[in-house]
Amino acid sequence: MTDISQKDSLQLEQLLKRIEQIEAKLGIIGSRDGVGHSGNEAQRYCALPNVPSRTFDPSVSPDRVRLIRLIAKKWVNGTKLRYYFFESGPYSAGNEQKDIVRQGFEVWKNVGIGIKFEEVRNISEAEIRIGFLQGDGSFSYVGRDVIDIPGQGERTMNFGWDLRTDPRRVDVPVHEIGHTLGFPHEHQNPFAGIKWNEEAVYIRFGGPPNNWPRSTTYNNILRKLDPGEVEGSQWDPNSIMSYAFPAGLIERPDQYRNGLTPAGGLSELDIRQTRLFYPPLEESSYAELKPFHSEVLSLAPAEQKNFVINPPATRDYTIQTFGQSDTVMVLFEDQNGDLKYVDGDDDSGTDLNATLKVRLYQGRRYVLRIRLYSNFSAGETSVMLS
Repeated sequence: MTDISQKDSLQLEQLLKRIEQIEAKLGIIGSRDGVGHSGNEAQRYCALPNVPSRTFDPSVSPDRVRLIRLIAKKWVNGTKLRYYFFESGPYSAGNEQKDIVRQGFEVWKNVGIGIKFEEVRNISEAEIRIGFLQGDGSFSYVGRDVIDIPGQGERTMNFGWDLRTDPRRVDVPVHEIGHTLGFPHEHQNPFAGIKWNEEAVYIRFGGPPNNWPRSTTYNNILRKLDPGEVEGSQWDPNSIMSYAFPAGLIERPDQYRNGLTPAGGLSELDIRQTRLFYPPLEESSYAELKPFHSEVLSLAPAEQKNFVINPPATRDYTIQTFGQSDTVMVLFEDQNGDLKYVDGDDDSGTDLNATLKVRLYQGRRYVLRIRLYSNFSAGETSVMLS
């Protein structure tokens, strides 16, 4: 960390605030090349809610922990994520801002992934609840964390400034939706090799327009992710999940000492990573899971298998995996082509097997999705309906 005296830090902070006040009076937003502003313009950033990191029993091996951290926040592929805009009160906004967010969902839809999106008017149906509370910053919970926010009056995503005046436009909601899909901030990638001028970062983000406390700056910029939270070892400075940074904040790599400005939009690596977890699905290829017939999964880490269940009778059933493995298993009911969540279980990091005890109805069709984190001993993992 660069050695900056308290006096110099105060002078730098006062200078930055003075520049920002002048820009605000002149109405200067700054030029844009992609996601971020070039130069030293003050820019608003999203700040992720602080969710405690999951802890594991010491008996869980580092390799298991790494795979669990990589996959745990991702949805099972084939999930339909329903989103709702608050229609009244401080969380509401006009249609122009909503339309920019809708465009963000279209950007992800056009990638051709296995996740679907649907806007709903009934808040009780929504996994994603979107607000526009001004002055509260922009944020989204990451991936499956949104289902741990059960209160219907609580936001899982917020846009804290007018999207119509932000030169990044649709890239702002594309970034937040990326978080909802389970992707963290790319500039926190531990493989990036970024060495920050930490005190300059704290000063920059502690001033307008973000006014973040040091803990928020640390959690959203300086804190490096656990290597298990990112796929592979490649850093993508053009990712939609990366901030833009002005000169003076990054000391290394040398090429970013004068600033880092992502190209804008989804990068090629963004698209490849998203398709890795959410490849397009061909539902016609699903095998049928029949009672008392074991199906071997034969999956690699992060891979998924899907089954159709046509109950021969209306009764209580048990669906259970077998084998020493970490899996997440989710059951949906097919309601006229629309899959509705029924139940799910995640056995990762435990000695248990994923198990669902549910009542299934003859004449109805169900879809079971199972994603593997890891096999932690010899032998196959299988699933059975009984």
